[in-house]
Amino acid sequence: MIKILYEDKDILAIDKPSGISVHPSAMLRTNSDNKKEKFVTDWVLKNYPKMKNVGEPAMYNGVEIKRPGIVHRLDKDTSGVLILAKNQKSYEFIKEQFQNREVKKVYYALAQGKINKDKFIIDKPIGRSPNDFRKRLAGRGARGELREAITEFKVLKRFKDFTFLEVHPKTGRTHQIRVHLKSISHPVVCDGLYNSKGICPKDIDRLALHSLSIEIKNPKGETLKIESTLPKEFKKFLK
Repeated sequence: MIKILYEDKDILAIDKPSGISVHPSAMLRTNSDNKKEKFVTDWVLKNYPKMKNVGEPAMYNGVEIKRPGIVHRLDKDTSGVLILAKNQKSYEFIKEQFQNREVKKVYYALAQGKINKDKFIIDKPIGRSPNDFRKRLAGRGARGELREAITEFKVLKRFKDFTFLEVHPKTGRTHQIRVHLKSISHPVVCDGLYNSKGICPKDIDRLALHSLSIEIKNPKGETLKIESTLPKEFKKFLK
């Protein structure tokens, strides 16, 4: 069940659950084992058919993938606020804000180990991993084009084996928060890709990363701050 957090004639904001991809890749669409997988875009087309041609399709290995209303994305196992555009004019307007880094994003993350600094910034470019096509890598050893990536972190609470963080990504690279925390040996808890051998607390059985809020301007120039509630798994752990 996808919950609507905000809606007007131009913008739709949803609370994306963990475990659902925003849109398919060509690999998923052509792999028979994954044909039953559900996507946010499936929900959009079912509930908002007029958004069918909003946005821009993506090309994966020569296959066109429709992305109705999708302005940005969250990783499959990341939950929280996801913004969609309901018409092309709104899409272009919001897309420009993301490109110009005018969008303010706040995440919550639970990291492995105890981080001593109360506040810190990771400024490391991100490229592809030389060992796994699914992964990205920050800094030395990364392959392909290295793209600027900056993330600000603030410690909210420390535990014996974990650190609860407020995260402000200043850029929007694939897996950015996960890769940056991995680069300082404090990967996100329950991250099967970047922290497969880490400790997973009993209350959390999913990637411990949540998109808490996004602040954008609507086409009228008004500021919108859209917030999601903390997932139940996080609440249980923090108690």
